[in-house]
Amino acid sequence: MLDALPRVALLTGPTPLERMARAGAAVGHDQLWVKRDDVMSLGLGGNKLRSLEYWLGEALATGCDMLVVAGAPASNQCRLVAAAGARTGLETHVLYAGDEPETLDGNALLTQLFGARIRWLGPMSEAERGECAVRAVEELRAQGRRPYLIGDPVIAALGYVLAAEELAGQARVLDLRHVLLPGSMGPTEAGFIFGSAVVQAPWTIHLVSVEYQEDELRRRIAALLAGLRIRTGIAPPIDPMTRVLIDSGELGAGYGVATPASRAAATLFATQEALILEQTYVAKTFASLLRQVKQGSIARNEAACVLHTGGVPAIFSRETR
Repeated sequence: MLDALPRVALLTGPTPLERMARAGAAVGHDQLWVKRDDVMSLGLGGNKLRSLEYWLGEALATGCDMLVVAGAPASNQCRLVAAAGARTGLETHVLYAGDEPETLDGNALLTQLFGARIRWLGPMSEAERGECAVRAVEELRAQGRRPYLIGDPVIAALGYVLAAEELAGQARVLDLRHVLLPGSMGPTEAGFIFGSAVVQAPWTIHLVSVEYQEDELRRRIAALLAGLRIRTGIAPPIDPMTRVLIDSGELGAGYGVATPASRAAATLFATQEALILEQTYVAKTFASLLRQVKQGSIARNEAACVLHTGGVPAIFSRETR
């Protein structure tokens, strides 16, 4: 589908699609599935690796010799950029918004282990962090380096255009009718929505909001869908948003704040399926699955799949517990 675009392969093949038989039996639904994007061979996996295949493709195609990324210490993206830099031999600079702790844990510890150069920026807003990243790139260019700033959201979304095609192939014999995934910044969601429309997948997509209210989430996705049309030159045969539902019922007190339902979901799927669900994104998505099965909005004779976007190291971080 995207063969003409530069890409660096970081995945060794399709991620597993697994039936959640024990959890399904516990809630009376025998067709619950999970797409395991938490199971990848590089850097403990996660959705950002699919984005990195295209970010790195552009970086190398444009002659860059190093990667720059900014985020919070708990950032899965920073961890995986460091892992991809180690795998490809590209020097990686990570800018963390916050004060340097006495001891690193979770994602920040892995970022350091992968050999990234870390700069601590002190407490600041997301916008300020982005400005610091741009200045860092300018400083590095002045030193004769060729840095690539990780973060273009349209390029990030390309990985999940491909993932939708991958899941459609795996699920062909399942008659999969529902796919649930976290709704947040937008690239993973927009890519999956766009790819699903291109292959005319039969499922309804449930975006489980973990950060924004519905209007803002829709605005972000619409902008990315427009960008994908331009970037790929592909016009999906159907409106990508036709079969998209947004579920704000698990948002609770907001981004990164666990709820009783998300904690209960994490316990259920850990004890029944040995799945590890972090509380910012994935546990709320699985909580939505349980609620919708109970309410009947996902019928018991319809196969449903949660896209597990990863983030496993977060459970080992004080910042996210």
